[in-house]
Amino acid sequence: LSADAGRLGARLDAARGGDPTLTARLSRLNDEAELLREALEATRAAVAAAAELDAAAGAAGRAAAEAGFADVREAEEAYRSPAEREGKAELLRRLDDQHAAVTALLADPELIAAAAEPAPDLAAAEAGRDAAEEAHTRLASERDRAAARAARLAELRDELAARIERWRPAAERHRLAERMAALASGTSGDNQWNMSLTSFVLGERLRQVVDAANERLDHMSSGRYLLRHDLRKTAGSRARSGGGLGLKVADAWTGVDRDPATLSGGESFITSLALALGLADVVTAEAGGAEVGTLFVDEGFGTLDEDTLDDVLDILDGLRDGGRAVGIVSHVGELRTRIPVQLKVGKTRRGSTLVS
Repeated sequence: LSADAGRLGARLDAARGGDPTLTARLSRLNDEAELLREALEATRAAVAAAAELDAAAGAAGRAAAEAGFADVREAEEAYRSPAEREGKAELLRRLDDQHAAVTALLADPELIAAAAEPAPDLAAAEAGRDAAEEAHTRLASERDRAAARAARLAELRDELAARIERWRPAAERHRLAERMAALASGTSGDNQWNMSLTSFVLGERLRQVVDAANERLDHMSSGRYLLRHDLRKTAGSRARSGGGLGLKVADAWTGVDRDPATLSGGESFITSLALALGLADVVTAEAGGAEVGTLFVDEGFGTLDEDTLDDVLDILDGLRDGGRAVGIVSHVGELRTRIPVQLKVGKTRRGSTLVS
C-alpha cells in the first residue's frame, strides 16, 4: 500500500505539473483549449474574407474594363458624387444658355456690318489705353499721397497745439526758475553787483571779518589804514559774476581808497595779519565762544619798520595776555629781545637741530 501510495502521488505530481493543484491545471488547460478554438474560428473567418476580397476585386476589375477604364483606380478617380454630378449638370445648362445668347447677339445685323469694316489698329489702341491707365494710376497715387499728407499734417497740427498748451505752464515755471537761478548766480541783469548767492553769504562773513580786523589794523598802521568791504568785483576778476567779495584799503593820509595790490610788503603783512586775527574772532563768535587758542605767524616781520614792528608785537602780546598761544617763525634779530620763549634752529652739515 505504501508503494502504491507513492506511485499514485508521483503520478499526481506529474499530472499537476507546474500548477499548485490538479484542479488549477485542469482549469488552465480548459482556458487554453477555449482560446485555441477561438483562434481556429478567427483563422477560418480570415481565409473566407480573403477569398471574398479576391472575388470582389476580380468583379470590380471586370466591371471597370466593361465601363472603358484601364483599371479600378482610374474608375475610382472618375467617380463623382450625386451633388457634384448635379452641379456639373447645372453648369452645362448655364453654358448652353450663354451659348444661345451669344449666338443670337452675333446674328445682329449691326454687328455683322461692323465685322465687315476694316480691322482697327489694335496695337495703337492698346498703347493709348496703357498710357491712359499708367497716367491714371500715377495721378491716383499722387492724390492718395497728398490726402495722406494732408491728414497727417492735420494730426500734427492738433498734436502740436495740444503740446504747446501743455508746455506753456512748464515754460513759465522754467522762465521763473531760470531768472531766479541767474539772479542767484550773479549773471542776471537785475543783479546790480553781479553777486552770486554764495558770494552774498560769504560777503556778509567777510564784512564781519573786516570789522574785526580793523580794530587791530588801525593800531598796527598807527591809524593810517582801514579795510572797507567792497561790493564790486575784486581786482582782475574776469568772471561774469563775482561781486560781493572785494576789499579796499582806506588810506587816511591820502584820503583815497587803495587797491590791496598797491600795498607794500610790510603793509600787506600787517593787513593779512589783521584779517587773520579778525577771522579768528569771527570763528570764535560763530562757534559759540570756542576760541582759536593757538596762532602761528610765519615770516613777514622782515618787511616791517621798527615802529610798525612794535605795533604788531603789541597786538600779539595782547593776544598772548588774553590766554592765546602765539608762535612766530622769523629770522629777524630784533624779535629775540621781545619773545621770552624761543626755539632756535641751528644748521650744520649733518642737518638741522633745535636749541631751546
